[in-house]
Amino acid sequence: MDVLSRLANSIVVPVVVIDDAKDAVPTAKAMAAGGIDVMEITFRTAAAPDAIKAVSENCPDVLVGAGTILNLEQCKLAVSMGAKFIVSPGFDAQVVGWCIENGIAVTPGCVTPTEITAAVNMGLKVVKFFPANVYGGLNAMKNLSAPFVGVKFLPTGGVNAGNIKEYVDAPFIHAVGGSWVCPKADIAAGNFEKITALCAEARKAAKGE
Repeated sequence: MDVLSRLANSIVVPVVVIDDAKDAVPTAKAMAAGGIDVMEITFRTAAAPDAIKAVSENCPDVLVGAGTILNLEQCKLAVSMGAKFIVSPGFDAQVVGWCIENGIAVTPGCVTPTEITAAVNMGLKVVKFFPANVYGGLNAMKNLSAPFVGVKFLPTGGVNAGNIKEYVDAPFIHAVGGSWVCPKADIAAGNFEKITALCAEARKAAKGE
């Protein structure tokens, strides 16, 4: 199964903020136990590169990627540490181009027709839609999907256990992103059983169970 298929299969792509790299592997294992075997570790903290490396080396069943990638330097560092996919809040042609050249899955943030056009013209079929709740949510993506046939969205921002089914049932949604399944405070406090429970709950809610 390729990387984008893994993301779709997971339904939820957790946005994981790690302040201490030692928490990365327990977090990955906790999420996998709850049925989610992918994780997007954000580059918002200094621990991110080492956290990605730890998961990549110790959790072979978990697909780890890097999020909040703002430039090519961060992108290359993340991949060198073992990131298998790159997520960015906006569209950066340099980052996208490098990922395509090197066979790395990339989902840049695209919320306008101009940004989506740029992504499509570089061969992308899946783009991040962030922050989804600010830029019109499902209604916006539905309208954008009409002219951009075949493009799917990975919305992040405002998605939660209460509305996840509404999102994933839409044909133009690839998967959803969010941090509600792995709260930063619970990671720091070592509440890994809670993270497992939140992941399992999100998967059930997505399936309407």
